[in-house]
Amino acid sequence: MSTAHPHLMPPATAFQDHLDASGLTPEGAAWLASAGTYPRSTLADWESRPDAPVVLPCGSVFDVVNVPAIFGRRMLDRLWDQGPGTGPVAAHRGRMLLFTAPGTAQRLPSLLEWEEWGPAVPPLLCHGPGDAVTVPAPLSLAPAHARSRWVVAPDTRRPWLPGPEVLLWACVRAARATVRISISRSADRDANVYDVSRRH
Repeated sequence: MSTAHPHLMPPATAFQDHLDASGLTPEGAAWLASAGTYPRSTLADWESRPDAPVVLPCGSVFDVVNVPAIFGRRMLDRLWDQGPGTGPVAAHRGRMLLFTAPGTAQRLPSLLEWEEWGPAVPPLLCHGPGDAVTVPAPLSLAPAHARSRWVVAPDTRRPWLPGPEVLLWACVRAARATVRISISRSADRDANVYDVSRRH
């Protein structure tokens, strides 16, 4: 972060009980602001109103994959338990916003079309060039169930961002964990009924 905004984030000793638990740092805030046309203005706005969300464009610094909250939580579980982890993640109005590498918004839907488990994935909103998203404020004064908050906040100037293949992997495993396929022969009352659970 530039020295022009040394107080973007208050000292931990001053407001440590109110800082977002996921750890948004000045460097992370600077990375987010770099997505906008006027990063310094965004930082200045956050400096004066650190509890205000802001709308940022997608497509150059990051794309965003927007998923229903429950399915998003399942994706996060798999990414962190069995995969490479995630980039920044926000919760906003009952959805999960997964920040991804530029180009993911365009590529992920076509990859899902080719995947046999694609139909089990709920509709995703993929935000890329020409789109914008609302990101939570750097300073969270709201409780953990707030409508807009960081789940995994950016904490560096260059956070790792998953690409479309990683998101496809997470979508498929989240879908497989929730789908149960029942195979039965209803015409034969004495037939065996198989309950096959597909798990990761």
